[in-house]
Amino acid sequence: MAKTKELSKDTRNKIVDLHQAGKTKSAIGKQLGVKKSTVGAIIRKWKTYKTTDNLPRSGAPRKISPRGVKMITVSKNPRTTRGDLVNDLQRAGTKVTKATISNTLRRQGLKSCSARRVPLLKPVHVRAHLKFASEHLDDPEEDWESVIWSDETKIELFGKNSTCRVWRRKNAELHPKNTIPTVKHGGGNIMLWGCFSAKGPGRLIRVKERMNGAMYREILSKNLLPSARALKMKRGWVFQHDNIPNTPPRQQRSGFVRSISRSWSGLASLQISTP
Repeated sequence: MAKTKELSKDTRNKIVDLHQAGKTKSAIGKQLGVKKSTVGAIIRKWKTYKTTDNLPRSGAPRKISPRGVKMITVSKNPRTTRGDLVNDLQRAGTKVTKATISNTLRRQGLKSCSARRVPLLKPVHVRAHLKFASEHLDDPEEDWESVIWSDETKIELFGKNSTCRVWRRKNAELHPKNTIPTVKHGGGNIMLWGCFSAKGPGRLIRVKERMNGAMYREILSKNLLPSARALKMKRGWVFQHDNIPNTPPRQQRSGFVRSISRSWSGLASLQISTP
């Protein structure tokens, strides 16, 4: 049997108004183009519940109790798997499937997402980045057109850069519990240095040895000025780099912003084999 179209709230209210005005069910149905039986049902609902709104439908009861929902809401450990949660509930006397777990968590505003990879930052770094961002929050866009940004990134070899899934809420992808800290120096990977400005990307080179102050200065001497010329930077341009751990303190400046991370996002997902 085909499902009948539900009457609008406005039509239901008109039925009640006409009924209160003394109209018969037949007259109301004829005037509004609604079946007499439907008019009667609307009037009976209004007399019983004093509303024309849809009443809650019974449906099947939830398999997971409110207490169980609270138990599986993975706020403390977002990397908990559905299998772990199924086992937790089973030990508590409730047998459910992984699909039920997923549906329940979605109703709580949680979604299964890949953990975001972010640089490993100490509290002092976080404070420095926040201070830098706050100080330059209202700078005009034109000021940033004279800046060349640089950064280094590590790309894992042979698919070691595996993903990890977390249960998180919308816009919580950068919360520390939902991220995978990364460091820039280690084995089984290649290191890249690159720079860019508002006008486009500069040079991108591979760092073949362990990064230290001397190597960093050599990279800048061979690649920074050529990049600035290629990008046609105007006189008085500014070089802004992140706080790379092996750079001498006098050369460090806080300025690591989200745009740098986005510049590497495409490369970081590649699986590269050694030559």
